[in-house]
Amino acid sequence: MSIAGKKGHDNVAMLGIGAYRPTRVVSNDEVCEVLDSTDEWIFERSGIRNRRWISGDESLRSISVAAGRRALRNSGVDPSRIGALILATSSWPMLTPHGAPIVASDLGMNGIAAFDLTSGCGGFGYGLGVATDMIRAGSVEYVLLIGAETMTIGIDPTDRGTAFIFGDGAGAVVIGPSEENGISPTVWGSDGENAEAIKQDINFVDYMQRAQDLQGTDPKVEPVGRMALRMEGPRVFRWAAVTLPRALSTALDVAGVSKEDIEVFIPHQANSRINELMKKNLGLADDIPMAGDIENTGNTSAASIPLAMEEMLATGKAKGGQLALLLGFGAGLSYAGQVVILPPAPAESSL
Repeated sequence: MSIAGKKGHDNVAMLGIGAYRPTRVVSNDEVCEVLDSTDEWIFERSGIRNRRWISGDESLRSISVAAGRRALRNSGVDPSRIGALILATSSWPMLTPHGAPIVASDLGMNGIAAFDLTSGCGGFGYGLGVATDMIRAGSVEYVLLIGAETMTIGIDPTDRGTAFIFGDGAGAVVIGPSEENGISPTVWGSDGENAEAIKQDINFVDYMQRAQDLQGTDPKVEPVGRMALRMEGPRVFRWAAVTLPRALSTALDVAGVSKEDIEVFIPHQANSRINELMKKNLGLADDIPMAGDIENTGNTSAASIPLAMEEMLATGKAKGGQLALLLGFGAGLSYAGQVVILPPAPAESSL
């Protein structure tokens, strides 16, 4: 007796994009009211001038829903055809329940397959690979992929290694069948030997034990403190300089294209110096548009690439139908990249 299988669509593409940027704009000068640094130092080392932080009633849940809703509208795909929702995030505030089913319900799609995907700043690339393979395998026909983060709830505002880098935001794409293939096989990998370079400074179990041990004590004398993200910047930079050029070259090879074919470069918005170095090492032409959303958005982890893509399309720096090279990288340490055909410019943008 044989078990029936299923065949999906060979050609898959991003059909629409949407994003949400929190309303609060935070300048380097504002960050430096607490952080021992300067606007000039921050910009020279990262390329960041401003970033967005959630405020008021904004939350990871609300910005995920807003970005997803815009992606659906811009794609023209009826929400009833979405078979799965992937929420790429590392900052959903609870381990249980996870966020994707809640976001799907808020979008009026309760009942579909919905799961969170945690792979740090490479999360969108991992999600894009998983979604594309799901459609090719016939598991679903359309996927809504949302990359969303509220990084600022987990940073120490006095930490010179992280406080100025991160921002909040959400970006989403609708992925589905297309006449020509618009998403290459994913090139991805990880380096657990260097995982400690980006880490939460205390695990949940130890944090709960600390809180229990300090019950009844004066919090002014013995504060519980908070969990925070820590990063060894030079260690990450060295890893990126060695690992990422190989990943980019491999992405071109598996896509069957050359560097001369690439029309747009959209790397993760972690550090403008790293991005310039990658572009140079890969030998991309100087006049090829490269995402620079980091300047006013900061590093939004799994939301970084869809936000940068949406900004380029909305401002005309890139056009729908162009061939783009994507690469996300960060905590894990992990990376994921693809060659893609850009979706149409959003009729409803976040700018």
